[in-house]
Amino acid sequence: MANPRLRIIPLGGLGEIGKNMMVVEYIEDIIIIDAGLMFPNEEMLGVDLVIPDISYLLEKRGKIRGIIITHAHEDHVGALPYVLPQLNVPIYCTKLAKGLISGKLKERKALAQAKINVIPPGSQFALGKFRIEFFPVCHSIPDAMGLIIHTPMGTLVHSGDFKLDYTPVNGAPTDLSRLAQLGAQGVLLLFSDSTYAELPGYTPSERVVGEALDQITANAPGRVIVTTFASLVSRIQQIIDAAAKHQRRVFVTGRSMSDTVKIAVELGYLKIPDGILARIDELQYAP
Repeated sequence: MANPRLRIIPLGGLGEIGKNMMVVEYIEDIIIIDAGLMFPNEEMLGVDLVIPDISYLLEKRGKIRGIIITHAHEDHVGALPYVLPQLNVPIYCTKLAKGLISGKLKERKALAQAKINVIPPGSQFALGKFRIEFFPVCHSIPDAMGLIIHTPMGTLVHSGDFKLDYTPVNGAPTDLSRLAQLGAQGVLLLFSDSTYAELPGYTPSERVVGEALDQITANAPGRVIVTTFASLVSRIQQIIDAAAKHQRRVFVTGRSMSDTVKIAVELGYLKIPDGILARIDELQYAP
């Protein structure tokens, strides 16, 4: 090919919150970044979930080298149980993402044929003509990663979902020094993904929420009921820390929340002192 082109094809997630999927294509190699879903709006009657249109990928299935996952939120991994059986390509992600993705695939009976590779932060791996490196970014779920993609045309940086929090509850802060290093070397293209990034101002640290939770837990005369996204592991940790500090017990309700807590504890992302977590059937006997 005289003039090879690097193609960037967003199949979802551009200018919308949900169904994130980005295709990077160079001659005979394709990599996919994320495979998320979106929840329907009120006009989509009878629709449970919205997933990206992958017809372009089905036509070029033989060129796909893998799906790279930035983090395990539904809008980045929720479509995997539906698209993976059609594409049958390997997945590359971090340890926590693998645990949560495996649970989703098992539920849809799609785990058996899945090839999930765990990539530690800072390490590099090659997919066709692409060389990819994970770098840590701070987000509301641990093990969130940005991607550095070395291509024959130049370097691409995909931030993943990120937040600039210098005192995160768990997980690493965003690796700004690695980004500065890349900037000095020269970057062909930056994909930057952060909700409300176009608004002025800044977001306070997650630790601010911990202080409020601690005060509420200390002063509440009765039970404290907290609702949060199941994937917000750092928030769950703060609730557990506040409960332990004030001699309270924690009851986890909801299938998604129970699954996430179980996986996060098994993989070491949640630290729960003995005697704090109680079974839901014990709730009726609690004061």
